Amino acid sequence: MTQAPTAEALHHHFRPMRGRDPNEPHRVATPLELLFDLTFVIAFGTAAAQFAHAIAEAHYANALLGFGFASFAICWAWSNFTWFASAFDTDDWLFRLATMAQMSGVLVFALGLPRMFASLEVDDGRIDIGIMVLGYVIMRLAMVFQWLRAARQDPVHRQTCLMYALAVSVAQAGWFAMIFAHFPPVLTGVAIVALIGMELALPWLAERLHGGTPWHAHHIAERYSLFAIIAMGEGIVGTVASLSAVVDVEGWSLDVALVCIAGVGLTFGMWWMYYILPSGYVLHVHRRREFKWAYTQLLIVTCIVATGAGLHVAGYYLQHQAHISALATLLATAIPVGVYILAIYGLYTYLVRRVDPFHLWLLAATVAVMVGAICAAVAGVDMTVCLCLLMLAPVVTVIGYEWRGHRHEAASLNN
Repeated sequence: MTQAPTAEALHHHFRPMRGRDPNEPHRVATPLELLFDLTFVIAFGTAAAQFAHAIAEAHYANALLGFGFASFAICWAWSNFTWFASAFDTDDWLFRLATMAQMSGVLVFALGLPRMFASLEVDDGRIDIGIMVLGYVIMRLAMVFQWLRAARQDPVHRQTCLMYALAVSVAQAGWFAMIFAHFPPVLTGVAIVALIGMELALPWLAERLHGGTPWHAHHIAERYSLFAIIAMGEGIVGTVASLSAVVDVEGWSLDVALVCIAGVGLTFGMWWMYYILPSGYVLHVHRRREFKWAYTQLLIVTCIVATGAGLHVAGYYLQHQAHISALATLLATAIPVGVYILAIYGLYTYLVRRVDPFHLWLLAATVAVMVGAICAAVAGVDMTVCLCLLMLAPVVTVIGYEWRGHRHEAASLNN
């Protein structure tokens, strides 16, 4: 008979922050983590909408720069919290309040995205990241507080936590200085690249120099998979929103139906592909593979959001609001889908440490499908039909995996 929970278990009183057991059974995402993820839907939605608008206006360089910068900032802020929570989540009132402060920062950050994209259209060499950095400051100050709390209450991981607190503070000081910097465009780009490099390098140093944090492999794998699902959901929402505008003005048509089919089909196929990765098991057995895995995950999630933005561009095209060709419209979706597929295959190969010849055949078939869709667009086939052809690209891998690939994966993991 199931026992009723005790008053102690139901109360979120203060608990000392100790490193959690990395082998804890049945570790899953908490309701607070799921609520935290939802705030990033706003940020992703705003970034994707701005990206799609810039692509539709044929401002390709500005679109890529703005979206790349926004995606890194969004994914990195999410990752910082997720790895910390995997190791030190207490779910007490103080942890909850600090996490809610970070959520507020995410919303402020999202409000700054339109201004950042707009500043790229002004040829004065200055990127307006003031509001974005303000949101980032809110998030990162709360994160520094969390690391300092863990350092004080967990002597075993004190040095690692202090190094994280220092690293986050130094990086945040650099971003804050960018608000007031008036560098030429080239120096601005160099400064941003240097800060991003610092952000990526500091966690590696903190994890390697002092023994690292007790993150939970299966929990981390689940959290990233949920993050990917949120990105996929945003793509569907963006596509539906853009197509709704077409339906409101012109009513339903075959073109609208085909874009809907392509968007849903791509989402389903990309979702199925993502869960081919044996992430939880491999990270549990080989914890030292976490950084390349995590950084590739950032690329994967970015490609998912970019695919949704590409479908949004297709909606603009149907509204006659895109100043680009049908081929360019198709490529706005095809390019992120192609990078996504390559990233999935590359990450799979890295995890299992084996090059599977069967995968080369699947990749060749996938490339053939994508090239066929692009050639059809060049030949003048309707853009919506070409999108439906592109939709079949992930399906190649899905069929291959269910037919034979799952046996190859099992054999690789058992070796």
